[in-house]
Amino acid sequence: MAAIGGGLAVVGVVLVGLASTALSGPAAALAVLVGVVLAFTGVGRLVWAARRKRVDLLPWVCLVWLAGLGVAAVLAPWLPLPEGRNATVALTEPIFLEPLKYGDHPLGTNGAGLDMLSRAVFGARTSMAISMTAIVIGVTVGGLIGVVAGFYRKRVDLTIGIFTNAVLAVPPLILLIALAAILEPGIRNMALALALLTIPSMVRVARANTISFAQREFVLAARGMGATKARIMLRELVPNVALPLFSMAVVSISALIVAEASLSFLGLGIPQPEPTWGNMISEAQAGNTMEDHPAILVVPGFFLFMTVFSFNLLGEKAQRRWDPRSSKL
Repeated sequence: MAAIGGGLAVVGVVLVGLASTALSGPAAALAVLVGVVLAFTGVGRLVWAARRKRVDLLPWVCLVWLAGLGVAAVLAPWLPLPEGRNATVALTEPIFLEPLKYGDHPLGTNGAGLDMLSRAVFGARTSMAISMTAIVIGVTVGGLIGVVAGFYRKRVDLTIGIFTNAVLAVPPLILLIALAAILEPGIRNMALALALLTIPSMVRVARANTISFAQREFVLAARGMGATKARIMLRELVPNVALPLFSMAVVSISALIVAEASLSFLGLGIPQPEPTWGNMISEAQAGNTMEDHPAILVVPGFFLFMTVFSFNLLGEKAQRRWDPRSSKL
């Protein structure tokens, strides 16, 4: 088993190296895909041979991807990356270079000579900043409102439920387009607009869990000891509601990243020259760019796919562990 795993890993690495040196176009992309799959399978067999039990490596790959992308996004202004935002600085750079062929531009360049790796990293910085800010606002505001609704019930719950259902009744894309048309484009306004989408779902999750925990022994004991309602909510209910909210938040981040990319693709999000994955993908619409230079579409699409896939997978793992009722839905 170890010999087979090592052989598959070596063949995978060789295929990736071959794609970066001798192949181009679709053949190089196919070689990279097959090489990554073989290397992943080989490493999995090596781990199985070493530990004598199957280990799911996919969550670890997703975790490493998100950790590496997060560090690169935070440190992007200080990394030695070629120019990816100012087209006037890149006037002397060649345009539409293919990925995996040039040391200075490992992921190629776009039609303005801007480095695609730099643009993808700064795009991750923008997308992550917007989605993280939106999810923090959504969890905080929606969680507190949901706890209040689930604790007080009756008229308070009814009033909050009406407003929550009213927001959920509006199609998300229509609501985002309306907000984008009203608000000035920017990271702060985009985060606020996306936070509005997350609040109703967080209210529902917090409310449902609050109703469940409100009948538990530790809450009844706190009531019997004369604890105030505010203390019960903040000290007894909020910490227990936080874990299900966190697991849902991880999954929701992926939806927010897609929503931000969709608005930027439509020209309603962060405008150029600030790169986001959405407006990078929209560059492929000009003329025959998509057909002649598919890397302009593939590079940001790959970053977007891997990030959304990773958040979804890790979010599902978190829901199975911390909120088994939601994972069964």
